[in-house]
Amino acid sequence: QVQLVESGGGLVQPGGSLRLSCAASGSIFRINAMGWYRQAPGNQRELVASISSGGSTNYADSVKGRFTISRDNAKNTVYLQMNSLKPEDTAVYYCTAIRFKIRYWGQGTQVTVSS
Repeated sequence: QVQLVESGGGLVQPGGSLRLSCAASGSIFRINAMGWYRQAPGNQRELVASISSGGSTNYADSVKGRFTISRDNAKNTVYLQMNSLKPEDTAVYYCTAIRFKIRYWGQGTQVTVSS
């Protein structure tokens, strides 16, 4: 089992920045890809960004150039730096990790972009 705990969500004005963190614990050996999804009310959960164990990254078109995903393998932590936030970025953000083809989820953290 892998446990994922997110932190760093909150309320921010449009144009502002937030940094999300996700710490993995438990059976962390051989965790492969990690990433972030988000889900806004009435919408399906969607991929925001992912990063492989080797550092290769992938982003949704809607966040390219504004969000940056990074990973500290020594700390078993993945980060999402979010800049130039827009109201449409408002959602619950979920951390995810894949280990031996099993996907694990965190509990989610709310990000609200509003003036």
